[in-house]
Amino acid sequence: MHPTHSTTVMKIFRLLPVVIIAFFAISWFSKTRTGEKPVRDQIQVTSAATNPPSVTKKLKDKAIAAKQFTERKGYNENICVLIDMSLPSGKNRFFVYNLQKDSVQARGLVAHGNCFENWLEGRRYSNVVGSGCTSLGKYKIGLPYTGKFGYSYKLHGLDTTNNNAFERTVVLHSHSCVPSGEISDDICQSNGCPTVSPDMLAVLKPIINNSRKPILLWIYDK
Repeated sequence: MHPTHSTTVMKIFRLLPVVIIAFFAISWFSKTRTGEKPVRDQIQVTSAATNPPSVTKKLKDKAIAAKQFTERKGYNENICVLIDMSLPSGKNRFFVYNLQKDSVQARGLVAHGNCFENWLEGRRYSNVVGSGCTSLGKYKIGLPYTGKFGYSYKLHGLDTTNNNAFERTVVLHSHSCVPSGEISDDICQSNGCPTVSPDMLAVLKPIINNSRKPILLWIYDK
């Protein structure tokens, strides 16, 4: 082999490990910047020690009332779910609230009922069987089952405004039409079920399934 060719080959071999390392570094950086985010980022799980700007006075007031309810009724006194239907559907309005630490543990999007219209403008609430509307009020999260929309939780309405929920088959479930993070537009609508993203349901499952006491879910507007 010609000496020049030999020197060139040796240089290539010496540079090869550097090229390989650089390739994998660029690949990893690209994925972390532009690829899918981990579930914890997508559904915005927050530290129990801090509250995001979305923790408004109304949310904190509802949490205080929820804590009093759970203590009085024998519900899980650590965790509840609060849903503020007055907020736009493209914004976080589904809150997993840590009652003991007075902070949001996770937050995400949730769909509201379309009242069986092609697209419901604004909000309309109903407890009537067959209405397809969201029902305001407190719910007990019941047993899980696998149904039309996959893994779901039965809901039992606890107020006069939602006591037909079980008969209406209003359940807590996920759907791919609900994004994992906030968007500028409205999201899809349901037929009355509080429908979350698949990522949020993945966060909820161990919380609900490992709870020895029933968990409160509260849908409100004002």
